[in-house]
Amino acid sequence: MEKRIINPWQWQNERSYVQAVEVKGAAATLYVAGQAAVHADGRSSTDDMKTQLLLAIQNLEKVIAEAGYEPGNIVRLNILTTSSEEFFASFNIFQDWIAKHGIKQATTCYEVPVLFETLKVELEATLVK
Repeated sequence: MEKRIINPWQWQNERSYVQAVEVKGAAATLYVAGQAAVHADGRSSTDDMKTQLLLAIQNLEKVIAEAGYEPGNIVRLNILTTSSEEFFASFNIFQDWIAKHGIKQATTCYEVPVLFETLKVELEATLVK
């Protein structure tokens, strides 16, 4: 598989995403439903944004690993949040995770009026290998 990053500018680098990712010769594609701060017993978290973001990342990693992929295989990662202000106050958590795995992904962040129950953030990913 070959990935090519398309960045006509440099400013997006500080925001931990790329403008586009071209993939050639992929053997498989994985589409992951939005992963949120839902505990293993199915309870939705009532914690703050930071804690929910950490659990959403853990849940995303679990699904990715179960499918036989790695976080570095992410090419698209959409973020849905009920509060952009709260999410960006915890943005360093997201940036550290992206850097740790060397992820180069196209990303769109959406502020939505509500997520399921008490959830504040959801991560939806597409991976290739």
